[in-house]
Amino acid sequence: MSNNVVFNLSVCIIGIMILTIHVVNLLIKKGKRKDEMILLDFFLFTIIHFATYLTFTLIKTHYTSNAFIIAFYTVFYMMNNAEVYLLYRYAREYTDWDVRKKKILDTLNISLFCLFILLDLVNAFTGIFFGAEGGVYMRSKTMILSQGYQFVMFVTVFFVALTDHKLNLREKLAFALYCALPFAAIILQNIFKGYAIAYLSIVLAIEILFFFLNVQKNIDLAKQQEKNKDAQIKLMLSQIRPHFVYNSLSAISTLITIDPEKAASALDDFTEYLRMNLSSLSATKMIPFENELKHIRTYVALEKMRFNDRINVVYDVETADFFLPPLTVQPIVENAIKHGILKKLEGGTISISTREREDAVIVEVKDDGVGFDMANIDFEEDHFGLKNIQYRLTRTCGADLDVKSEIGVGTTVTVTFFKEGAK
Repeated sequence: MSNNVVFNLSVCIIGIMILTIHVVNLLIKKGKRKDEMILLDFFLFTIIHFATYLTFTLIKTHYTSNAFIIAFYTVFYMMNNAEVYLLYRYAREYTDWDVRKKKILDTLNISLFCLFILLDLVNAFTGIFFGAEGGVYMRSKTMILSQGYQFVMFVTVFFVALTDHKLNLREKLAFALYCALPFAAIILQNIFKGYAIAYLSIVLAIEILFFFLNVQKNIDLAKQQEKNKDAQIKLMLSQIRPHFVYNSLSAISTLITIDPEKAASALDDFTEYLRMNLSSLSATKMIPFENELKHIRTYVALEKMRFNDRINVVYDVETADFFLPPLTVQPIVENAIKHGILKKLEGGTISISTREREDAVIVEVKDDGVGFDMANIDFEEDHFGLKNIQYRLTRTCGADLDVKSEIGVGTTVTVTFFKEGAK
């Protein structure tokens, strides 16, 4: 058995073993992300790819007809293109490209992939890239052109990843190395003929992809979940403030002798308010906006029990068909009451509205309170942790929070919940 055959068999066997371990790890993992599902498809296909080449290497001494050689290498080059296609799909899902960029790159990828698959099939009848004579594989002078799709997409993913400001240095390096290694292997493959250098580069590149991106992303997500949990705890503690609890219970106690029926209703509201705050501590999923709106109404009812007509709330809910993290809009309303309208002797009005755009759902909380100077405010300290809410919104669902205020006019807080694929 020649050296190149031993080399090729070793690369395929080692590659299949490594990929099988990764596949098993992904299969047994609970709650797989979408990019991990694509990575699983990528690994499974690569195992089939390696197994196909391994089988061919073992039996090609027994099947030496020109037709067999051409048929195998046609399938071989088509599978190489499919590898790159799956790489693009993974890069597309892993990164957060905008809609316009995705459409352009999707069109480029699909068009080139279909074109070169067609050229591979045409080659079987024309020999424009390779052929066979006497059972021996023969490259044509235009062979390098058969790998045009791979060249273009490797270069594209390479530069798109490097220029993506949302990726960190580790992620950029992983995509760059994944693209650079096969890119270099394609060139070496045409110099050292007979050695499966491209397959070796795929094994190395996959390890880089798996450990630099997937494993590290899982570690980062675990850390992020801990930070989110801390943020939820801080928010919950900030919501159940001792003076608010004391004042509410004191007001309910007073009502018991004056208006028992109203006191009973207020006590129900207070119980529901506490239940919602406590349940948010263990919440791991987003909730329907109707639930958040119910909590807002409960909180407003408790405050109106204490401040009567000083608090007026107008609801203009055009759409409630969306989800959001719990306790994200209610604290904004609470902030508008405490720091906005109650700072005025006569009180004021808060408007809570929702509207739907083609790419997002907008939630707006507007008050006509005292307002403030945007340049001289500490949101973290003075405004009930709006920075905390903004952090949770961004990390949990990619939403944006915008605050505008003017002294003597009031404050408007706008939360934009982008629809999937719109941002």
